Amino acid sequence: MTPNSSNPFRLDGETALITGGGSGIGLGIARCMVQAGAKVVLVGRREDQLIQACAELGALACYVAHDVTRLDAAGELVAAAQKVAESPVTILVNNAGTHLKKPAAETSPEDFQSVLNTHVLAAHALTRALIPGMVAQGKGSILFTSSMAAFMGVPLVLAYAAAKSAYFGMVSTLSAELSAKGVRVNAIAPGWIFSEMSRKALESDPARKAKVLSRIQMGRMGEPADIGHAAVYLSSAAAGYVTGVTLPVDGGASVGF
Repeated sequence: MTPNSSNPFRLDGETALITGGGSGIGLGIARCMVQAGAKVVLVGRREDQLIQACAELGALACYVAHDVTRLDAAGELVAAAQKVAESPVTILVNNAGTHLKKPAAETSPEDFQSVLNTHVLAAHALTRALIPGMVAQGKGSILFTSSMAAFMGVPLVLAYAAAKSAYFGMVSTLSAELSAKGVRVNAIAPGWIFSEMSRKALESDPARKAKVLSRIQMGRMGEPADIGHAAVYLSSAAAGYVTGVTLPVDGGASVGF
């Protein structure tokens, strides 16, 4: 990204397209990027959720209601995003995802394909659509939201873990192709992040909550802003020499005893 002489962590003048940006980690990333001065274009399927998120974020936020699994419409999404933002997209956050919790023996090929479509094929389609513009500008940051499930064995999430692990290869290859052209490519691997959904799940299962917390070296769950601040860093001039990496943001869970 273009260096900021006063604060290299700022994102003034940048425009970020964030898939799955209407809630959870995506919204946390959007909040932090807006605080850092970036315009954000939130993408998701639920327009009511996107409207509410943009109302919270203020004048720097806009949205496009879109299903990223419409792979042949990725170019249309990019055009719509740049139209509503009135600026070219310089940061892409491939955050949209779907979860599937099933034993491996009960995970059908259709189940597996559905998860791959959202996490892997949709992320590739959107990245592919944005590469020419970023290369022409000579700058860009592409981020993928991976998971600690790509680092450690978590039961019942075979398709999800496979999809998140695919980002290792995508990040490495894209970085090798694009970094010399000014486009950096990285991923963030969140650990257990606090949300209304996770709170309800853990509060109703004290034994599971205790097990989760015992795996986290810092002894607490993370917040969406923890992922958002990492995304700001990786997209900023402060990380101008950082590319091809997957950064765990998990309180030490993936390296815990």
